[in-house]
Amino acid sequence: MPITTTNKIWMDGEMVNWADAQIHVLTHGLHYGSGVFEGIRAYPTDSGPAVFRLKEHIDRLFLSAKILMMEIPFSPEELVEATKSVVKVNELDSCYLRPIAYLGYGEMGLNPLNCEVNVAIAAWPWGAYLGDDGIANGIRVKISSWQRHDPNSVPPAAKCTGMYVNSSLAKVEAVKSGYDEAIILSSSGVVSECTGENIFVYRNGKLITPPTSAGALEGITRSAIMEIASDLGVKVVEENLLRSDLYLSDEMFLTGTAAEVVPVASVDDRKVGQGRPGEITKAIQSVYFDAVRGRAPKYKAWLDHVI
Repeated sequence: MPITTTNKIWMDGEMVNWADAQIHVLTHGLHYGSGVFEGIRAYPTDSGPAVFRLKEHIDRLFLSAKILMMEIPFSPEELVEATKSVVKVNELDSCYLRPIAYLGYGEMGLNPLNCEVNVAIAAWPWGAYLGDDGIANGIRVKISSWQRHDPNSVPPAAKCTGMYVNSSLAKVEAVKSGYDEAIILSSSGVVSECTGENIFVYRNGKLITPPTSAGALEGITRSAIMEIASDLGVKVVEENLLRSDLYLSDEMFLTGTAAEVVPVASVDDRKVGQGRPGEITKAIQSVYFDAVRGRAPKYKAWLDHVI
């Protein structure tokens, strides 16, 4: 989906024009994937635009940086305010936000410890990542031939730029095979996550999501959905899943900031349930979309309003 340009991007404490937000060709992060990032959404509410779970996203950015031993030269509070300022300066009612901290220009080689850390935050309008039809009717997914990287090779707990080559390979394979998304298994054969989304399966009266030990990212939207489901009276558990568990599930959906809550209609050409969004999925979707748009007072603490 092409990016719709906006006016300003925040870079290292300053607002710069979109076209001027550039880096040197010898930037360390370009060569070695040495960066950490977040995907965040702002939604329209009756009180103006609000950023969904902003503080949690910025906290996770710092945790990712800690794993990579990157020292971000701003405080979490400064980046929270900078994120809101990007929404405001670009006069956006709703948007996708991309904060990124990366090792910059100045030193080459695999030892990153002396590299400068740069930070940028961009925002642009972005619709449903997997399509409006996918949100309404479900998507087709396949098990990827690519495995999730082992946690002792690179840590899946870090939302690190270079590690997403793994996800890109799986995504390309799925799209070229005629599917909407790919499911990635761990090296031990259990379900990990999709290329950019967490997985939820409803089966035998409970909602199951893979644990982080299976290589799944500790998703911000994932935790929100677990809370919403529990509040709806649905039993939620973290358990390992085999691919056959997906085939035999009553309902299945994916969650993520970009994707939001997307039903899965089939896995490897096997219908999930009746091949359309189930009642549990639709109930969770409804509450989620109310929450992010400020229509659910119970979850108002999840919103940071842009003033």
